[in-house]
Formats: sequence, C-alpha cells, structure tokens
Amino acid sequence: MTRCISSHGQLFWLLLAFACSWVAAAGAQQTPRTDPVEVAALNTILGRWDLRVSPAWNISGEPCSGFAVDASAVDSNPSINPAIKCDCSYNNATVCHITKLRVYALNVIGQIPAELQNLTYLSDLNLQQNYLTGPLPSFIGKFTAMQYLTVAINPLSGTLPKELGNLTNLLSLYFDSSGFSGPFPSTFSKLKNLKTLWASDNDFTGKIPDYFGSLTNLLDLRFQGNSFEGPIPETLFNLTQSTSLRIGDIVNGSSSLSFISNLTSLTVLILRNCRISDNLATVNFSKLTGLTLLDLSFNNITGQIPQSILSLENLGFLFLGNNTLSGTLPALKSPSLKNMDFSYNHLSGTFPSWVTGNNLQLNLVANNFILGSSNSSILPSGLNCLQQDIPCFLGSPQYSSFAVDCGSSRSMRGSDNTFYEIDTTNLGAASYYVTSQTRWGVSNVGRFNENPNGSYLMYSAQQFHNALDSELFQTARMSPSSLRYYGIGLENGNYTIELQFAEFAYPDSPTWDSTGRRVFDIYLQGGLKEKNFDVRKTAGGKSYTAVYKKYNATVSKNFLEIHLFWAGKGTCCVPTQGYYGPMISALSVTPNFTPTVRNGVPKKKSKAAAIVGIVIGALVLGLAIMAGIFTLVQKRRRVAQQQEELYNMVGRPNIFSSAELKLATDNFSPQNILGEGGYGPVYKGKLPDGRVIAVKQLSETSHQGKSQFVTEVATISAVQHRNLVKLYGCCIDSNTHLLVYEYHENRSLDRALFGDTGLSLNWPTRFEIILGIARGLTYLHEESSVRIVHRDIKASNVLLDKDLTPKISDFGLAKLFDEKKTHVSTKISGTFGYLAPEYAMRGHLTEKADVFAFGVVALETITGRSNTDNSLEEDKIYLFEWAWELYERDQVLSILDPRIEDLNGEEALRVIHVALLCTQGSPYQRPPMSRVMKMLTGDIQVSAVVTKPSYIAEWQRRGENTSHITSGYSGDTTGEFST
Repeated sequence: MTRCISSHGQLFWLLLAFACSWVAAAGAQQTPRTDPVEVAALNTILGRWDLRVSPAWNISGEPCSGFAVDASAVDSNPSINPAIKCDCSYNNATVCHITKLRVYALNVIGQIPAELQNLTYLSDLNLQQNYLTGPLPSFIGKFTAMQYLTVAINPLSGTLPKELGNLTNLLSLYFDSSGFSGPFPSTFSKLKNLKTLWASDNDFTGKIPDYFGSLTNLLDLRFQGNSFEGPIPETLFNLTQSTSLRIGDIVNGSSSLSFISNLTSLTVLILRNCRISDNLATVNFSKLTGLTLLDLSFNNITGQIPQSILSLENLGFLFLGNNTLSGTLPALKSPSLKNMDFSYNHLSGTFPSWVTGNNLQLNLVANNFILGSSNSSILPSGLNCLQQDIPCFLGSPQYSSFAVDCGSSRSMRGSDNTFYEIDTTNLGAASYYVTSQTRWGVSNVGRFNENPNGSYLMYSAQQFHNALDSELFQTARMSPSSLRYYGIGLENGNYTIELQFAEFAYPDSPTWDSTGRRVFDIYLQGGLKEKNFDVRKTAGGKSYTAVYKKYNATVSKNFLEIHLFWAGKGTCCVPTQGYYGPMISALSVTPNFTPTVRNGVPKKKSKAAAIVGIVIGALVLGLAIMAGIFTLVQKRRRVAQQQEELYNMVGRPNIFSSAELKLATDNFSPQNILGEGGYGPVYKGKLPDGRVIAVKQLSETSHQGKSQFVTEVATISAVQHRNLVKLYGCCIDSNTHLLVYEYHENRSLDRALFGDTGLSLNWPTRFEIILGIARGLTYLHEESSVRIVHRDIKASNVLLDKDLTPKISDFGLAKLFDEKKTHVSTKISGTFGYLAPEYAMRGHLTEKADVFAFGVVALETITGRSNTDNSLEEDKIYLFEWAWELYERDQVLSILDPRIEDLNGEEALRVIHVALLCTQGSPYQRPPMSRVMKMLTGDIQVSAVVTKPSYIAEWQRRGENTSHITSGYSGDTTGEFST
C-alpha cells in the first residue's frame, strides 16, 4: 500500500512537470500582431473614406485575422469589401504586414491619402471603380513588391508619376478610363515582368514609346482612345508572347503593318483608326492561326483581301471596312468566320458561294459591286442602293423628308406633326438594312468586345426631361464602332437634320458609375460636325435628359449619309460590360426648300396655279421695292460678306442667331452679366438643349474690332485641347458680334485665388492647375497645327471647370505667325503685370512671351496673391522682387500661401524654380513650354537659376515703386470672366 501511494505520487509530479513545460512552451509561441504603423494607416484610410468593414474581418481588434489571414484570395468573397490580406511570417512569425488591399466599387470620394504610403509591403492594390480624384501620388513607387495595381475607372488627373518605374515586380497594371494625360514616362522601360497593361480612354500624348517592344513578357496591351501620335513602333515585333493587342485612334503620322507577322500568339488584334498606310499583303496571316478577332478598320490599307485571312480556322470576327481595298472577295472562308465587314472599300466582282451561308453577317456597303437580278436576292435587300456613286433614284428623286424613331417597334407622330418610322431590325456586328419603300437605310459595324452578347438596341421606361416627345427617347440604337443612317432618293437641296439623343444609365451623383462617359464623333455627308460629342455632358451632366442637335447639309446626288463614329473615347464598361459607342434615339430630315416630290409621288403642276403665282409674285415684288429693297439687300450683302470671311477662315462653325442668344440670356439681362472681358460684357445663358453658356458681346467701344473677332473664332476653332476653353459657336448677324463658349461654374483662377469664393485649393489641386495651364500652352506653341502665341496669359484668363480643371481662355489677342519668323513686331496687346520685357519695351513677340506670363501665373497660384499688392509691406508689394529676396536667402518656401493643405515640398520647390526660370529677362534664357512640363513633372531636372534678372536688380537699385518691366505697371486682376 505504501509502495502504491509512493508510485502514484511520483506520477503526479511527473504529469505536473510536463504540464508546466507545455504551458511555458505555448506561452513562448507569441500570437503575431499587425505592424502598428500599418494599423494606424489602415484605420486612417478607412475612416477618411468612411468605409465600414465586414464582421468577418475583425479590424476593431487585430486587422490581420480571420479572412485577412486565411488561404482564400482577396477577391474570393465579394461580400467582404473593403478587404485586406496579410503575411504573418515576418520576425519569426510574430509580425504581420498587409500585402493586399481591395477597395472595389465602393464609391469612395476624395484623393488617394498619403497614409497609403505606410503600407509598404503591398503587392496587390485594387482601387478600381470609385470616385478618386487628383493625381496618382509619386509615393506609389515605394511599393516595390507590387505585382497587381488597378486604379481604373476613377476621375483621376495629371500625368503618370515616373516612380511607377520602380515597381519592377509588377505583373498587371490597369488605369483605363482614369483621366491621365501627357506622355508615358521613360521609367516604364524597367517593367520587364509586366504581362498586362490596360491604358485605354485617357489622354496620353506623344508617341507610343519604342521601349514597349522590350517588355517581351507582355501578354495583353490596350492603348485605345488616347491621343498618341504615329507611327506605331516597329519594336512591337518583339512581343511574340502577346495574346491580345489593341491600339487605336492615333492622331497623326503613318504606320506600317510589317510588325504583325511575328506576333503568332495573338488571339485578338485590333489596330483600328491607326492611320496605317500599307498593303495587306505585307503580313503573312497564315502564321496567325490563333486569331479569333481581327480589326484593321478605318485605316488606309490597300491591296486585295488575301485568302489566308478568310481561311484562319479560329477567326470569328473580321473588320476590314473603311480602307482602300480592291479586287474581289476570296473564294473560300473557314466555317468559324461568321461576321465580316468589308464596307467602304473599292471591292467589285461577283459574290462567292459562301455568302449564302446560314447565320452569316456580311457588310458590303459602299463598294463597287454591281448587283443584278442574279445576285441581289442572295443578300439582304437594298445593297444596290448603298453602293458607291450609284445610289437608287439618282436623278429621279422620290422623297423630300424622313424621320426615324431609332430602335422602336412602333411608329409615332411627334408634337410637331413629324411622322417617325419604326426601326426594329436588330443589326449585329456587320450588317445593314434598307426599308421596303427604299426610303432610308442603316448600317452597323462593330462588336462589343467586353460583352459578346451586348445589345445594339436600348430601352428605358423612364420619363425624359427637356423632351418634347418623351416616348421618342425610350428606345435607342447603339453601336460599338460605326453607325450610319442613309436618306435614299432625296430631292437635291439644302436640308435640316435634327439628331435626338439622351443618356440612359449614368447617375448624377459622385459615384463610380457616374464616371461613365459616352463619347463619339458626328459626321454629315462625310464632314465632321462634332468631335468627341458627349451626350450627358451636353445635357448639363444629366442622364434621362433630351439633347437636340440641328445641322444643315446639302444633298447633291439624291443621297444623304449621317455617320456616328466611336473614336475609342469614353468608358467601355460603365455601368455594365460593353456599354459604349454612339447611341441615338431619333432623327429627322426636313427640306429647307419647297419640294417638288412628296413621299414618292410627284406634285401635280397646275397652269392656273402657275399664273396666279406669277401675278402674286409680281405684286409682292413691287411692294418690296416700294418698301426699300435696296437697303435690305445692302444689309444682307454686308452680313453675307462677314459670314463668307468667317467661313473662308474656319469652315462653318455653329452659327447662332441673335434671337437665340437673346432668349438664352434673358435679352442680355444685367442680372446675367458675369464680368467685363476684352470684348465687352460677358453674359451667362442657357440654350434650349440645356447647355449653360457664356456669351461674349463685342461692345461698340471695344478696341478689339471685327477682324480680331474673326481671328479669335478661327483660332479657337482650329485648336481643341482639354486645357483650352471650348467655343460652341458665334453670332454675326446684324451689327451684333457674339462668341458662345462653354460656361465654367468656378469662373476664373484669379477669383479662386484672390476672391472669397469658398473654394478649397489644396496643394494637389494647385499643382494640377499649373500643370494644366502648362499643357495648354505646350499644345498652342508646339503641338497645334499652327503655332499660336496667346499674348495675354493671366490668372483671369484661366477658367476652372467643375472639377477645377484649368481652361485657357481669351484668344482675341492670339497671333498666328509663320514658322520661319523668329518674332513678330506688332502692336502691344496684353495685361501689364504679365508682359515679358522684350514685348513690353520693343514689341518683339515670340512664344517666350507666354512662357514669361506662365511663370507669373504659376507663382501667383502657389502664393495665393497677385503679382502686385500695394496693401502689403514695402518689400512684399512686388511678388517677384520678394521671391528673389527669399530665394537668395534659401527661404523661398516662405512665400507659399499659408492656406495650402497637403503640401508637397518637393513639388513646390520645383514650381518656384520653374517660375523663376520662366521669368528670366532674356527670352533665350526661358525654357520652351514642353521643357517646362517635363521639369514640373520631374521627368527632367530643373535647370539651375543662374542669375537674378536684370530688371529685378534695376528696380532694387533705383528703389522705385514699380511693378514688372516699366513704371506704372499694374498687376491688377479683378476677377473678370474672360473667355
């Protein structure tokens, strides 16, 4: 018994010792905790964005727990959003770092917060489909572990930071529809591991860099809807692993097809609207066996269609329309090829047997096929009326008007008694239709690549605002590429074409789906009428609001063409995949003359009616002469001469009547005056289509005369840029000369800086304003088809739109000058305080005068004060004198506006140094605006400011109270609305 108790006691103590050692060991395995710096950053970010997290993610306790550390992917559970993923293997599994952050489609509003840079271990960042504004911050380059990055579908702005080149582990990069602009930074050449790059629908400029050909791991490259210049780099020949290449909408230059032959891994190839001038035989298409979609449309490609293309076994969609192809259709095609567009070429001959195949879409519109009774029955009827130069009823018109309710299955009569015909044919990727009466037709080309089953007909039961007939807008026809309506057998003469539009799907609130933009071009009879037409923007930013556009067009061959063309701009996938391209609700065509035909039945001519008409006409003529027809004729001649002068210079812009603008401005009510510009008063108005406008009225006492009026119209009509004010049109009837501009609700920069507007101009906003002005001037000086010197750059001539994007205005002082001339000696026009010395003293004008004025505006923008302020202490009255004093004492940042928030000191120093360079006394010491842009963005080093300008030193020696350049030089900018 004693032995038994003794043995049990020993066992007890052994078990106790084992338990103690196990507890001690367990205690030694410390639970991993999230880096506290990252916890603080994450909480700040989510708090600033007002985001709540899922209960499955225990952020209130330990962020790196639960879903954040399990084995699932960060986007595996859509209900957990926002979401993070962590790696807890650091410091012997005691520290967790956040490696993935997903904030997807949550309507986050604001800029990308600075605290994000503390999450330095991020390898996956998804901020897609929000309402993020401002630039992509340069600290993005700190995320050297990043493999996946998307900021797509956000209204961001600015250029791409060169620091993106530090992300050498990056595999996928998405920033399509993100508002970026400028050239691609050279540092992208370091992204050797990049496999996917989507960068469509931005405003990237310059040439597509050659270095993309060295990124040989690229599988998917998308560059549609930008402002790239040609040619397409031949180095893309090296992208032999690429499966998808989409490039489009090159603005100039000429490109070749030769690089394609080596891209044998491709399944999708789109080189649409790329200014390609080459022969189709240049490419050996038999090597591209994996192709499922080939789009080479809207180029200048010549030659015959090779059999090798139609024999590709996997090809399902082929778009070769709008080129200069000739010859006949190939004899054979593969069974997979069901959609083919050969429209608008020079093809001819007979049809091969395969055109009778089932489920085949074939568009042969506008070629040279001659259709007789033997071959016209094998294709949809009406093709014979849609061939080049041989429209039906040529010389024997049958109609004088028509109207279409696009996409509707019911005809209707409008409130103005116009009869709208049905338009129910569900056209596909390559198809056309002509009515049974051969009165009108329609042709559609294109495939919704992101949504192969996307609908070409749209419907909404909503009531539409600003609509005379709301029912007309409940249906619409949409196209992913090119949509054409035709008037057939029309009597020759001048017609009014009214196009009716309304946007369906984009909300008005600041949400990610409100960033959706439908942008397309409008052509009539082959002439461009609207470039980058945005339905919702024209409707004042509203969906479900009717927009009416009226144009005049001349029918000379009994045939009318209305063309709506998608040039790659606008979002592709908001609110759903494949929601983009031209969309039209209704159209009507009415004659501006008394027709002799009506609905196919010629009018009966009556001799009695003719006699009565002659008698009445003679009486009317006599009365008109008695009333003073001579004065009327003289007046009309004067107006016609002025119009002809304008048309000779700029073509035919939108011409508004004086009555229209009186109605828009409430008879030019004093309550609608926005300010006093160089022409006289500027009025706010509203057009019937909902557009808010600014109307500049040429006053009788203005020193700017009619010739300068025409100059301004010519200049602004010749240039289009996101940082230049848009001219809607003008009015020159009678003695009233008016310019009609887009209205900008935030008015001018000087009001925002010096006035009490309540606008919050933090550092990113001011920096973007400076960059925008620089971009606009770079375009005027170096990128426009003509070199343009503005001559009056100042804060009051920079307007701010609702997003505070700067728009350079007031081109009334602009001078166009010959490339061979180094300067123009001219009468001095401009505003004292911004005039360059050589221009103020000697009248010598070059683009360097604008560079000088830009330096003044840039410094005013960051200091929040005008260049001359007599209310300040004596040593601070003149901004540049004070700036140089601080610069020489290495205290130049003291000049910054104390109200600035979110300051970036490095960028601020750059702006100050650039401003001092731009305002050097000699024009030869000032950099061109393209170099200014590169210095501001950090792409190149800011040149050293060597010496203080002589005019500053002269002021200080003389001790005179003078402003820039000359005594009596006033820097007053009184906040006028100058456009």
